Amino acid sequence: MLVKNAKLLLCVLLFASLGRLSAQVTVELMTDQNEFLPGESIPVTARIVNRSGQTLTFGHEKGWLKFSVAAQQGYVAMRNEDLPVGDEFTLQSSERANVKLNIAPFFAIDKPGTYKITAAVSIGEWNKQISSEPKSISVIAGARIWHQEFGVPKAPGDTNTAPQMRTYALQEANYLHRDLMLYAQVTDSGGRFNRVTPIGPMISFGQPEGKVDKLSNLHVLYQNGPRSFSYCIFTPECEMISRQTYEYTTRPQMVADSNGNITIVGGTRRISTTDLPAPQASVVNDVSAPPSP
Repeated sequence: MLVKNAKLLLCVLLFASLGRLSAQVTVELMTDQNEFLPGESIPVTARIVNRSGQTLTFGHEKGWLKFSVAAQQGYVAMRNEDLPVGDEFTLQSSERANVKLNIAPFFAIDKPGTYKITAAVSIGEWNKQISSEPKSISVIAGARIWHQEFGVPKAPGDTNTAPQMRTYALQEANYLHRDLMLYAQVTDSGGRFNRVTPIGPMISFGQPEGKVDKLSNLHVLYQNGPRSFSYCIFTPECEMISRQTYEYTTRPQMVADSNGNITIVGGTRRISTTDLPAPQASVVNDVSAPPSP
């Protein structure tokens, strides 16, 4: 009986010790949003807090930070390749560090549903591993409202082979079942390339327009307010390289010339802090102000 009690006491002390270690170093997962489209970037922040009273070093061992993704349906999202987790760093006691990573390219998270992400941090000095609480995200299906096939421009030095064909698409989805969001998507026919970039909230009665210029860039014009429009340009890699805002003095329209160049006709350009590239200096948007003498 005494032996059994001793074993029981030993187990209790062991679990209590593990609990103290978990409390001394904590890992928390955070995301800026909870809903994503298939192919959209999923930026995740792993916040590591050190309350151990010791200085700890992270990143000097391969695989010190690991992520796992499980679907609510029961299957585990397979990892496509090892995740890069940055350089070595130290944390003093009472300090915290944020490790940020886009996990979308590294896991098969391409089916609509609910997924749970977990992070595990290995502490070499203690030979212990601390895990985070699961972070739930949802992958939702968007509705395609426009698409067009295009050829990817050849890189310098490429031979005259047949061009690689991809498809631009505009999708809309209800983010958190409240805001109607517009997305740009680029895919290829073989399913090897799928990139989705959020453009911004749009009004329900506005019909987005898409045009492809001579450089195979996608131009998008859509209404994002009662009297405002947003004009964006994307590369064949689905990277946004330009964003402008226009006011509805007359309705702005995209016009393509005979050389394949696209410009905005109508409306009044308004400089905004959301412009891309960012404005170099603050500008007063007052078209009624008299010109300087």
